[in-house]
Amino acid sequence: MSPTALVTGASSGLGTEFAVQLSAAGYALVLVARDEARLQALADRLGGAEVLVADLADPEARRVVEARLTDADRPVDLLVNNAGYGTAGEFVDTDLDVLAANHEVNVTTVLRLTRVALPGMIGRGRGGVLNVSSVAGFLPGRGSVYGAGKAYVTMLSQNLAGVLAGTGVHVMALCPGFVKTEFHQRFGQARTGPAFAWMDADDVVRTALTDFARGRPVSVPHPLYKAIVLASRLAPPRLVHALARRSASGRG
Repeated sequence: MSPTALVTGASSGLGTEFAVQLSAAGYALVLVARDEARLQALADRLGGAEVLVADLADPEARRVVEARLTDADRPVDLLVNNAGYGTAGEFVDTDLDVLAANHEVNVTTVLRLTRVALPGMIGRGRGGVLNVSSVAGFLPGRGSVYGAGKAYVTMLSQNLAGVLAGTGVHVMALCPGFVKTEFHQRFGQARTGPAFAWMDADDVVRTALTDFARGRPVSVPHPLYKAIVLASRLAPPRLVHALARRSASGRG
């Protein structure tokens, strides 16, 4: 029987690429996103998949996904928490409801789906959760709450990876930098910076799945971003803050 992977945010970007590569690896798929037409088109492209249409900022819609993850008759072997988005503007200038919705998707959804998925996986002695985070979680910067949410996701994943050692279940945070997807254009940012800093989605996902199979708690694709993460840990905090402010202002 084929293993099953549930991928959130599967209608575009890294989510679509995870679905493509996991399907090629022999996984049956449960695809989750708000855009039913895109999900169905992806399911057809992959030769069939289960489609769950859900706005993960809505607790009622999210409960449908939680129920699917706890269905003992149809176990999910791999949860990919990929759904997430950024918001334009500074924290104090962004509408409170917009900030709250962002938090629901980027933080609360990861917490809840991971929490409901893990007990069944632990009981079966196999499975895992791959949480899509970001290099932004290692760096203070301007903007609203994106980086703060990703810092939570990365730390939660690292903590769980340690706690679950020896259970047959693994949790990993994927922390990419700039990726060639629709992410930036959706909240009004153009692609800036050198071309070599922009990664292709297929390379990011391939690296993530390789690192996950190796049991790594954190995956940082691309040497540039590995260096940035290392520098953020070693450099004086005042310098890190100054560079983060300069970088953020350079992105617009």
